Amino acid sequence: MTAPDRTAILIPAYEPDDRLVHLVRDLVAAQAGPVVVVDDGSPEAYAGRFAAVAAAGAEVLTHPVNRGKGAALKTGFAHVLATAPGTSVVCADSDGQHSVVDILRVADRLDEGAADLVLGGRRFTGAVPRRSRWGNALTRHAFSLATGQSVFDTQTGLRGHPSARLPELLDIPGERFEYELRVLLAASRAGQRIEEIEIATIYLDENASSHFRPVRDSIAVWGQLLAFTASSLLAFALDVLALALLYSLTGSLLWSVIGARLVSASANFTINRRFVFGGAGVVPLRTALPRYAALAAAVLLANALLMEGLVVLTGSLALAKVLTESTLFVASYLMQRTAVFAARGRSAAPGAQGIEVGVAQATSVTSPPRR
Repeated sequence: MTAPDRTAILIPAYEPDDRLVHLVRDLVAAQAGPVVVVDDGSPEAYAGRFAAVAAAGAEVLTHPVNRGKGAALKTGFAHVLATAPGTSVVCADSDGQHSVVDILRVADRLDEGAADLVLGGRRFTGAVPRRSRWGNALTRHAFSLATGQSVFDTQTGLRGHPSARLPELLDIPGERFEYELRVLLAASRAGQRIEEIEIATIYLDENASSHFRPVRDSIAVWGQLLAFTASSLLAFALDVLALALLYSLTGSLLWSVIGARLVSASANFTINRRFVFGGAGVVPLRTALPRYAALAAAVLLANALLMEGLVVLTGSLALAKVLTESTLFVASYLMQRTAVFAARGRSAAPGAQGIEVGVAQATSVTSPPRR
């Protein structure tokens, strides 16, 4: 790749079959743009297949050992940044799930320039393996609950990234399948515009060629979603313990609620600011603290009023606490995500060293002449 093109097609591949070769040939024939394939440490037995991919017109980069889909995507992003700045990237899978027509549709929507991330979303109609149908449904609903944003296909590998967004993609953590969900979460946290266009749902041989490991990779994916609520659950536990202790010592429900809230809020603020919502950049303390304090005061007032009323109504401190926290949890969390810790207008960008490392870790097998 020697000169900027409108869009490059990036395909990570591990132990691919002949469908990768056919896809590359079709993309080249359709003049979709330069095609970059990252061999993610496939065994030597697959060397001939990657040679065929190179002969078909793709540029092949190779990881010496298998590092995961996320690492392969980052290698491709770094390569495009280093060799053709200003080029946008459409990522596609190597297993035949994405048609050339749909890849070009994502590229066309990306070229319109209105979106920060374009997703080719499947609707999971027809013959879809059960694990894929249910896995995507669960993750879709959890993502919507965690972010307040609706994305039908959170696990799609067909994605379009504008050239301006490539540097920040190198800073998002993740080496394997969880990386793609982290990209979605980071885009949502940063307030980026995500567009989704419907594509064909294609599963061949019950998706037997997929290297997604249902148990390990599902845990990694769900771990990212749970990170949004883990600190709130920890704060809830601290709040319950502090409330019980203070109430036993003082006998005052109001002051016990206030003291418990101060303990839990301090822990919640620190964890959320640094870890949960810090992926798009940690909001300065002078900005986040007043926002959080205002939210905490509003929640505290609502908490105390609800607690007082529910204790009288139910006669149980424990039940009143559960009902109060359940009522306020969603509103409090959404305000933290969208207002208190929102890092609007900022994006992480790695330095030149990060780009050089990404390129150095992949060996270029061949660079065929471009049209």
